[in-house]
Amino acid sequence: MNSQSPSNESIENNQPSMFCFQCQEASKGTGCTIAGVCGKPHDVANLMDLLVHTLKGISFLSLDLDLPTETERRVSLFIMDSLFATITNANFDREVFLAKNREALALRDEIRALRGAQFPNASDNLPDAAVWTGEESEFDAKAKTVGVLRTENEDIRSLRELLIYGLKGMSAYAYHAGHLDEIDPEIDAFIRRALAATLDDTLEAGDLVALNLEAGKYGVDAMAMLDRANTGAYGNPEVTKVKIGVGRRPGILISGHDLKDLEQLLKQTEGRGIDIYTHSEMLPAHYYPAFKKYEHFYGNYGNAWWKQNREFESFNGPILMTTNCIVPPKDSYVGRLYTTGNTGYPGVAHIPDGENGAPKNFSALIEQALTCAAPTEIETGEIVGGFAHDAVMNVADQVVDAVKTGAISRFFVMAGCDGRMKSRDYYTDFAKELPQDTVILTAGCAKYKYNKLDLGEIGGIPRVLDAGQCNDSYSLVVIALKLKEVFGLDDINDLPISYNIAWYEQKAVIVLLSLLYLGVKNIHLGPTLPAFLSPNVVNVLVENFGIGGITNVEDDMKMFMGA
Repeated sequence: MNSQSPSNESIENNQPSMFCFQCQEASKGTGCTIAGVCGKPHDVANLMDLLVHTLKGISFLSLDLDLPTETERRVSLFIMDSLFATITNANFDREVFLAKNREALALRDEIRALRGAQFPNASDNLPDAAVWTGEESEFDAKAKTVGVLRTENEDIRSLRELLIYGLKGMSAYAYHAGHLDEIDPEIDAFIRRALAATLDDTLEAGDLVALNLEAGKYGVDAMAMLDRANTGAYGNPEVTKVKIGVGRRPGILISGHDLKDLEQLLKQTEGRGIDIYTHSEMLPAHYYPAFKKYEHFYGNYGNAWWKQNREFESFNGPILMTTNCIVPPKDSYVGRLYTTGNTGYPGVAHIPDGENGAPKNFSALIEQALTCAAPTEIETGEIVGGFAHDAVMNVADQVVDAVKTGAISRFFVMAGCDGRMKSRDYYTDFAKELPQDTVILTAGCAKYKYNKLDLGEIGGIPRVLDAGQCNDSYSLVVIALKLKEVFGLDDINDLPISYNIAWYEQKAVIVLLSLLYLGVKNIHLGPTLPAFLSPNVVNVLVENFGIGGITNVEDDMKMFMGA
């Protein structure tokens, strides 16, 4: 199995304006060097690298420190928030990253002073990330020297980046949980410890492999924490039919992942003659009981994130982006687009957090919506979802009986991300070709490749069971572990479950590390393997965990079904 990770020679022969290979669409399968395929300008990419560099310094300086509780929480929140902001398609705004870099340096110097006070006689040999001068005039020049390619050994580089991308995904989940007042200091401490470890040149490949698996452990914890936060606030998801047509009233479209933002928007639009529609990863909000009381919570509009240029144009009303998944907007709707939280785009209006914990103020969207036409209809009908772990456990006996009688021969976990590449049609074709006695378990926007197909049922059980957002991949883990227990198996890999997962960005990375930590083997990733995995690291994953890629539907179907 080949990796597309760039060689040291190719790096030295080309002096790129930037270098980023954290997402599946990395240019030429190796990395973006002029501008991001996502639309990220090279100067913004470099400022992101600089921010991550300083976060490593903050983390290193905070190790073994006795920080005041308020300071420790402030450090954790800043690191989590900043890592989330650097995820693919989250924030494209240079001014935001200039401000974040300024804040990072101020926080770093504050922590360094505390370190000096607590260890006055220590002769620390501090890494560059903890001591560089931080003059703003040096930002752009410094940023070009601290990115991915600074680590010369490609295997160490690969494992460090795998870890950092896992931490970015973990931070995203912890961020959402924190919005609902769920925190875990152990997760926060691990993120700092792992970031600091990427500065340690004494760590060898084996040490970093172990650290990545430990990240998987904390990834499970972070997803469980978010699950508790969501279900505690909004109830356990229920099997729900969601309308995909449109009404006659003007609407506001909400995209991304943040349920707290949706809750505040629904409250502020009650009785205003406006319908609220979800888009892409916000679709699973319809499954939560707490949101069903809002009569103006109409349905879902559109598909996965990458189709937003066309779908946002036809929606006609305001669009709120709550998290990553922004595509550079078209002029036809940029004036109706709003960002909030960690998202941002130059020239797009941003809704800030409320002061002192107050709700965000969505009045600008509401007033604009009242002047807009109703959405243009692009499809009709309904789709069914809400098969999170609690809902599936409620019909566990039915599922187990179907397996025991042979009505269900195998489950296919087809979770993950959708994307622009034509090669992703593989997942639609794969779903169509699956035998009629198989069931798809899904979470994330990958479901849009097949959730509107008429794949039928097995004894009343839909053949596509949608657990929710990408972070709800935790539900798929809970379901698998419960089935393992019910069938009295010692090994989760003895279950009739195959993993054919589409990945795109860093939240998928932490899901992968979490599955590896839980001992799941023979996971297949597509449509391409990550560019940040060096050939030697790929070999480690193949030999120890059975990680594989995809080829074509016919051959892969034979492989999965043991034909």
